[in-house]
Amino acid sequence: MYQTIFFDLDGTLTASGPGIARSVAYALSKWNIKVEDYSELYAFVGPPLAESFVKYYGFTPEQCKKGIEYYREYYVEKGMFENTVYPGIGELAACLKDAGRKLVVATSKPEQYAVQIMEHFGLAQYFDRIAGASMDENRVEKADVLRYAIEAGGYDPSRAVMVGDRENDVRGARENGLPCIGVLYGYGSREELVKAGAAQIAATVEELKKCLER
Repeated sequence: MYQTIFFDLDGTLTASGPGIARSVAYALSKWNIKVEDYSELYAFVGPPLAESFVKYYGFTPEQCKKGIEYYREYYVEKGMFENTVYPGIGELAACLKDAGRKLVVATSKPEQYAVQIMEHFGLAQYFDRIAGASMDENRVEKADVLRYAIEAGGYDPSRAVMVGDRENDVRGARENGLPCIGVLYGYGSREELVKAGAAQIAATVEELKKCLER
């Protein structure tokens, strides 16, 4: 039984696609790049922003830096809360906490934003720690965020698991010696998660609960 459970935030605890997509679209508009279907930008949910700007738009390092600044202009004003908690997540978190588990958020989103979101949606009360990226982007990869969370909380990796919806969650967990449960209700695909090496796959929050109770 896992004593500590690390949760990704975007696409795992909350359906944050709309706010993130609109923030990315706002940033891209600064280069006169227009996106007709915002769902195309859901690929930005999960991985570090700079990584996605390079992958999908070929941005230079300087463009990535400016893109992140523009993204945050919209995100802080509106995008952060254009977001909803997945049905059943609050109940799952309460159940796990009552069972004595340690719940920790490990997200590539800046930590101060993650804290605001978790508090806004009433989820922070169930979590032992909320760990995220640094604002200067020096700590942004999932492996680095997880390492930071593990060390800060003194958690035992041998009794821990990561839960996430994208391949970067699986890779980050593996780099820290943790198995990862991939969830399909977020923004990744079964193929992506299996290829990355997810230990288990949960299609729904209910299936995730069963995985975590074993």
